[in-house]
Amino acid sequence: MTAPDVLPEAEPLSVDGGPVGCLVIHGFTGNPSSMRLIAEAMADDGHSVEMPRLPGHGTTVEDMNTTSWADWSAEVEAAYQRLAGRCEHVVAMGLSMGGTLTAWIGAEHPDIAGLVLINAAAEPSEEMRAGLQAMLDAGETYMDGIGSDVADPDVTESAYAKVPLAPLVSMLGAVADLQDRLPGITAPALIMTSPQDHVVAPTASDHLAETLGGPVERVSLERSYHVATIDHDRDLIIERIRDFVGRVTG
Repeated sequence: MTAPDVLPEAEPLSVDGGPVGCLVIHGFTGNPSSMRLIAEAMADDGHSVEMPRLPGHGTTVEDMNTTSWADWSAEVEAAYQRLAGRCEHVVAMGLSMGGTLTAWIGAEHPDIAGLVLINAAAEPSEEMRAGLQAMLDAGETYMDGIGSDVADPDVTESAYAKVPLAPLVSMLGAVADLQDRLPGITAPALIMTSPQDHVVAPTASDHLAETLGGPVERVSLERSYHVATIDHDRDLIIERIRDFVGRVTG
């Protein structure tokens, strides 16, 4: 069986740069296209970059339905190791579930230089997980998509039109499992939040800010929806990440 084709702009990115490594992580049902502007800005600054395409993403939703958190976190760990092997400092940055994976890699590697969490899915919801599990148990496989929550009318996110339920349940389980580890994450964190987010409640950022064990700074993305990295605040996001990376690795 041949692997499905990768969608345009969904390719991963690997750049050999300087001693600062940037691990750039996209979100659930999305792909690297939503984080490409950030990854390219980091490369332009001379940094090393790893932006993996998470398994099952950027191809077909049927492909994604065969994957779970274990696959995505393994891919992120491998990308982290590639950076750590050639860089003095690593900063992880992620959007939505990419933010969940960013926090997770911060728990796995306490010596990481910094974490950038953009509309991160980090607040557990047992009610939501139970509801989705009930849909799965009833024989349902997919639900309507959550992609392209973007305020800019000229921008569309390249995300799946449907959400595979089993992978989503696995992600929510990982969010729940992560909770006890959040206070032990002491790396500096930059938390960016869209007050008008129709996918991840802004309270998830509040939860992170209150729970993480290290210094936290916050940025409000007033003009953007969930996929803020390609929305009206994309330049502000890059500017603040550049400043943060310079400070935590300097």
